[in-house]
This record gives sequence, C-alpha cells and structure tokens, in this order.
Amino acid sequence: MKKVRIGKEQAILRIRHYCAYQERAQQEVRDKLYELGMTKDEVEEIMSDLIAENFLNEERFAVQFAGGHFRIKGWGKVKIQHALKQKRVSSYNIKIGLKAIDGDAYLKTLEQLATKKWNSLKGERGLSRMAKTYAFLHQRGFEPILYQPIVQKLYKA
Repeated sequence: MKKVRIGKEQAILRIRHYCAYQERAQQEVRDKLYELGMTKDEVEEIMSDLIAENFLNEERFAVQFAGGHFRIKGWGKVKIQHALKQKRVSSYNIKIGLKAIDGDAYLKTLEQLATKKWNSLKGERGLSRMAKTYAFLHQRGFEPILYQPIVQKLYKA
C-alpha cells in the first residue's frame, strides 16, 4: 500500500483534531504525522507547535492514562507503568501519572478485586486458590507487597 502525502497545512488540521479528540502521547502523534507522509523536519516543527499551543501535553496524558486505566480497567501501578513506557512517556511523567492515583481508592480496589477473585474460586483447595488469586492480582499489575497480606487474610478467614 502506497502512502499518500498530504500538504502540511492539511496535516496540521488533521493532527490538531486528532489531539483534541483525546489525550495523546507524543510518540503516537509523531507516528501519525509520519503516517500522513510528513518529513522529519516537518514532524518536529509541527510537534513543537502542538506543544506550544497546548494540544499536546505529555504530563496531562500520563495523568489521564493512569487514572483511566486504574478506574475503568482496574489495572495496578506496575501494569500502568509498563504501558506508559511502551508509549515512550518519560519516567518523570510516569511518576506524576502514578502519583495522581488516590492511595485509598487504590487499596480499596485491590481488596475488592482480591475478594471477588477469591470468591470465584470456590471449588479450589486452599493453596491452589491462594496461588490463583496471587497470579490474578500480579497479572493486573498490583504490587506483591500490597496484595500478599490481603490474600493471606482471605486464606485465614
């Protein structure tokens, strides 16, 4: 499939709409501009204009991404951090995004997920049930130091 190169002005209009629709990581916008057929110099010029006009703000993106994936998908901080790294967000902005997650809500969600998973494994024996709950919470991206005491409490109850 051949790329169709569009004019710079049209690309700017498209990319502004792309950024206004939802928060984007800088790398996503860069990739989109290359997809539209822009050269490296044009991409960097457009990127600096988007940042100056506040269409693109990586800190804002990190906060939105972390909050949304925690609230909506029930992801833990480890999984969110890896996803942000994959989107090439700076480690400084990743820290800011993770700090935006409310600690009390985080622990409450972790307890709810652990309890729900534990209760769904009624047919399992004690240690198997515990191992599967650990694996589930680990896969969701929660920290072992936080979920181990919760699962231990469920096991003893």
